[in-house]
Amino acid sequence: MDNNAARDIRKEFFAFRNGIVADKLRNAGDPHTIIMGCLLADVMAITGRTREALGNDAQQLQALAQELWNDTKSRECRLAAPMLYPAPLMSLDEALDWCKSVETAEVADNLCHKLLRNLPEADALFRQLIAQDQAMVKYTGYRLLLNLLLTGKTQATPALKSIVEAEAAQAQPPLTALLRDVLEEF
Repeated sequence: MDNNAARDIRKEFFAFRNGIVADKLRNAGDPHTIIMGCLLADVMAITGRTREALGNDAQQLQALAQELWNDTKSRECRLAAPMLYPAPLMSLDEALDWCKSVETAEVADNLCHKLLRNLPEADALFRQLIAQDQAMVKYTGYRLLLNLLLTGKTQATPALKSIVEAEAAQAQPPLTALLRDVLEEF
C-alpha cells in the first residue's frame, strides 16, 4: 500500500478541521487524542475522492482502510476506514477484530452503517457480538442488528425480540436508547 493515500487523507482531515466540534467531542469524553472535528459528510466526501483516485482498486482500498483503522488515536481515521473497506473482502474474523476495538458509539454506528451491514455474514456477526461481555462490543452488535432490521436483511422473530427485551431490562446507556430503537422494529 502506498502511504501517500493515507497521508493525503490526513491532510484533507486537517483542511476540514472544525475546532468547535473537536472541542465539544473532547469535552464529551471522546477518547481519541487526535480529533479534527470533521463532519461525517466531510469524511464521506474525502473518502469518495480517495476511492476515485485509487480507481476503486479493492486491494488498495482494503490496505488503506486497514491502515486507517489501525490509527486508533485519530477519530477521523476510524470513521474513514469503514467507508473505504470493500465489504466482500472482509472476513468474519476480521470483522470481529474490528468490532472488539471500537471505542465509541459514533465509531460503532458508522462501522455498522458503512461496512458491517453489507457483509455476507452480517447476521452471524451481530449474533456473536451481542453475546460478548464488553459493553461497546455488545453495543456494536445491537447497532448492527438495527441496521439489518431496517434493511430487511434480518427478520424480527419472537425469539430475537425476547433476546433484545432481556438485554434491555439490564442495559446501561448508551445501549438503553439503542435497544429501545431496536424494539420499535418488532
